Amino acid sequence: MVDSLRPYWVILGSRMKSQTTYRRSFAIDLAVSIGGTTIGFAEVYVIFTNVTVLGGLDFAATAMIFALSHVSFTIADLFVGHVSNLPVYVRTGTLDAFMLRPLSVFGQLATADITLRRLGRTATGFVILAVAVPMSDVDWTPAKVGLVVMTVLAGTGIYGGLIVAGAAVQFWLVEGGEFASAITYGGNYAAQYPASVYHPVVRVLFSFVVPAAFVAYLPVLVLLDKPGPAGLPQWLGWCTPLAAAAVWAVAMWTWRAGLRHYAGTGS
Repeated sequence: MVDSLRPYWVILGSRMKSQTTYRRSFAIDLAVSIGGTTIGFAEVYVIFTNVTVLGGLDFAATAMIFALSHVSFTIADLFVGHVSNLPVYVRTGTLDAFMLRPLSVFGQLATADITLRRLGRTATGFVILAVAVPMSDVDWTPAKVGLVVMTVLAGTGIYGGLIVAGAAVQFWLVEGGEFASAITYGGNYAAQYPASVYHPVVRVLFSFVVPAAFVAYLPVLVLLDKPGPAGLPQWLGWCTPLAAAAVWAVAMWTWRAGLRHYAGTGS
């Protein structure tokens, strides 16, 4: 197992080293990344300058939702986000070369690049979470501490699966970048706010089709001991790993079907 992963670690190591060679440029990229997250959170702050409660939750609870969702998405984007560049490799014929190598096509795509500046977004998300947690009325228990850890891991899994599924669809839709973005970035945006603010139809879409509500909203309801809206009972907050497993099952089935469907570019 370790030996089979060694080629990918070597590739990742070389990618990371190349990005940190020019430290000033890397620092600027990191600062821009942090600024992007800060601007995104400012949107939440501006909303709460006009209201005190959003979807039954106060500012601290909504900040926790934003932070948990953001941390999970940025970690997933760091490790598998490059898979979404599949159409580029299809158009250029590079995917054909990947398929000839004695390595997993998926593994090669995932390690083809890794953008370390995204760590700035992850770190900023953790800072927001660290500030929001003490402000929240959470009666902490060992189970709830474990829930937070599980939420970050499973949320990362959900986003990773959505990224892979969106990329796999592009085996059929070579110009389907907008469709893939709607799945991943649309789900990410929806997950950053309480699901209770959405129309019931939209709530079902972003709960049981694209399981964005499982990333942060439902676990936060468990942390705060608050009931969920109609159709989303609080106990679903413990089911985030099941949602992640379901997303990955669909993603890998779609990925394998896409590889079988792919006939090459002929170049």
